[in-house]
Formats: sequence, C-alpha cells, structure tokens
Amino acid sequence: MGSKERILRQKEDTRKSILDAALQIVKQEGWAALSMRKIADVIEYTAPIIYEYFSNKEGILFELTRQGYIHLGVKVKAARDSKTDPEEQLEAMWLAYWDFAFAEKEFYQLMYGVQVNCCELYTKMPEAEYTTDLFYDAIEKLLTKQPVSEDTSCLKYYTFWSLIHGLVSINLVQKGANDEINQQILRSAIKAIIKTIND
Repeated sequence: MGSKERILRQKEDTRKSILDAALQIVKQEGWAALSMRKIADVIEYTAPIIYEYFSNKEGILFELTRQGYIHLGVKVKAARDSKTDPEEQLEAMWLAYWDFAFAEKEFYQLMYGVQVNCCELYTKMPEAEYTTDLFYDAIEKLLTKQPVSEDTSCLKYYTFWSLIHGLVSINLVQKGANDEINQQILRSAIKAIIKTIND
C-alpha cells in the first residue's frame, strides 16, 4: 500500500471512529448529550481534528441518518426477498421495519425525529427514498383491481407508515403494551391494511 492510499485509509478510519464514538455516546446518554467535545474525548483527539471531517454536529447527524437508512433498506429488501407471495412480502417488509426500529432505536430516533430533532432534508436523501420505493413497489404489486397510480400507492404507503410508526413511537417514548400484544396489534393492522389495498 502506497503512502497516498495509507493516508486515505487513515482518514476513513478516523471518520469511522468519529461516527462510532457519536453512536456510543448516544447509546449511553441519549441524543441530547451528543457534542463535538464528547466525541473528541472518546476518540482521544482534539475537537479541531473532528472539524476537519465534519463541519459541525449536523454533519455527523446527517451521516448517521444516511447510515441508518442504508441499514433499514438492507433489512427491508432482505425481508421482501425472503418471500414470494406479494402479500407475505409486504407483511415481512413491515415486520422488518418494526424490528429495525427496536434493534437500532438510536438510528430510528434520529431518522424519524422521535425525541430528537431531525432535518427535513433527511427524508430527501437517496437512501431514504430507496426504502420508501421498496414499499411502493410491493404495494403496487397488490394493486390488481384498480389502476396503479402514485396517489393510490402514496395513500396506502402512508396508511401503513402512520400506523406502524405511531406504534413504534409510542413504544420508544414510553413503554406501550407488552411485546405479545404489540405483535398482535402490528400483525392485525398490517393484514387489515393489506386487505384494503384493492377496495
């Protein structure tokens, strides 16, 4: 490896260390505790070094949001690909979304503004649109009795998302029902919405 490649790799490693440190702080203390100074303390660098990689905390939040959407997209696509029946695919995708929200709650909170401010630009990033498009495509596969239109797909997508995101948020902010009841509510809701797709 040449010196140029070594320098690039060191820069990438430092950038990754900054993001990992930010996530570590958030997991221990919550989003409100995150600061450039704390990140610098964790990675044992001076704060000015961090500014060489990210111009401000917002830059770190943006990159973590992007990573969250990448992880979510991978999970949702894998869930879709694990089934062949369109209804089962859509159900598996929303269950994967639910599982992601709790397995990666810090990412989810940032991505969707649950107990933390998020930037509206986050939802416009290609990684966020990729996951949304996966759901739109799955919904459109089920639209057999009516013409496929963006309005219809959008309505069905937001019906799903509103209900599932609402249930996730209730359980992230304050513990809602127990896991068994949550699963019953979640699965019943998904099946009920799927039945309405061609109504």
